[in-house]
Amino acid sequence: MNTLRVGLIGAGGISHVHAAGWRELGAEVTVYSHDGAKALAERYGFGVAPDLESLLARADIVDIVTSSRSHRDLALAAIAAGRPVICEKPLAATSAEAREIAAAAEAAGLRVFPAHVVRFFPEYAAIKAEVDAGRIGEPAVLRFVRGGEAPRAGSWFFDENAGGGIVLDQMIHDLDQALWLAGEVSQVYAVQSPPSVAGIVPEVVTAHVVLTHRSGAISHVQGTWGARGTTFRTSADIAGTKGVLAIDSGVDVPVTMDVPSAQETDGYLPPPAHAESPYTTQLRELAAAALGGPEPRVSAADGIRAVALAEAAARSIRTGLAVEVALDATIATESTFESTTESTTESARVSA
Repeated sequence: MNTLRVGLIGAGGISHVHAAGWRELGAEVTVYSHDGAKALAERYGFGVAPDLESLLARADIVDIVTSSRSHRDLALAAIAAGRPVICEKPLAATSAEAREIAAAAEAAGLRVFPAHVVRFFPEYAAIKAEVDAGRIGEPAVLRFVRGGEAPRAGSWFFDENAGGGIVLDQMIHDLDQALWLAGEVSQVYAVQSPPSVAGIVPEVVTAHVVLTHRSGAISHVQGTWGARGTTFRTSADIAGTKGVLAIDSGVDVPVTMDVPSAQETDGYLPPPAHAESPYTTQLRELAAAALGGPEPRVSAADGIRAVALAEAAARSIRTGLAVEVALDATIATESTFESTTESTTESARVSA
């Protein structure tokens, strides 16, 4: 069996978990980035490409781990070169760009997947399985909380015009979880405190997004970028018509279940067993699917939906009003795609 050749674009913070995952999977990795490629390659034993064209020539699959605003150009360049794509969340800075990526891949007969890694954490995968099995009945009220130390001051994460901001960058994980667990959304209402100023998010900030699902379920999604030293923590609970599921990374037993039939079972979901990094699990599953294997648990359409919800939340924050959404229309892509512009990838910085 031939060794999988991976083209890793980007050498910022998130690149390290991807690099470790690819190394564990035995892939032959080449790195391209305007900054940090040599150091990353030396640390993990990878090769370095002098430019994007060289990287694409050496890759069977491309993994994009750069700033959000650069995702469109890099993904389109990879697709034009005939390479399937794994792209860190969000799939693109806007839902229009995400649709463009998906349409280009479809026209080329290639696969593209957003790296929504929370779906691959054992505890989240476990509650998904229990919800799908009907253990708590129909989901009614869902609450997701995610918080930790803010990104480094002055980085692109705080610039909403650069594809950053807490909703699009951090909270998109739980927007995706809400969709995964409770289905399509019809209305979004959101608030942020303190507010952004001229498109720049405060360094310490909390946002809250309320999603009304088509089923009638309500999801409350809260995200916080805290002060230096803030401990990273996530939690989620799903109240259904027959019981409750709960996740909390800050307790010794992070997944619990409370349902009337608990006495007839063990009363708990399987505890998280991170013998393998969820990032490694994600890369294995997505790479296999990109190269013709079984369908993975996340799709390009999921990536488009999540970005569309983040956009609706941003609009609600700006206007103070609830925003109606129609995600079925949002994910529609043309069966063919023609690019009318030259790639501007080389002018973009790809180190974040």
